[in-house]
Amino acid sequence: MSTPPARRRIAATVRGVVQGVGFRRFVERTGNRLGLAGWVRNAEDGSVLLEAEGPAAAIDELITALHAGPPAAWVRSVELGELPPSGAADGFTIRSGAHRGD
Repeated sequence: MSTPPARRRIAATVRGVVQGVGFRRFVERTGNRLGLAGWVRNAEDGSVLLEAEGPAAAIDELITALHAGPPAAWVRSVELGELPPSGAADGFTIRSGAHRGD
């Protein structure tokens, strides 16, 4: 019997040129491709906020993607925090929030 992969849950704040460049859609597609559960939204201060949960290797891959961003973005920083896993089902969504567009 194999052991299921360890789960991680993170909260992240991404700063730089990350609104109006398709960043939320990029994160949503990446999260769904990786089989993660979570959400992403724009914040009033121009940053992008997200939470993601899933296998540790998939979370690591998402973190790498956050640092790169989509082609039109310029990521200055990614602030990460660890949260206790909640056991959320798969599915990554865009949440509405304060934003200048995207």
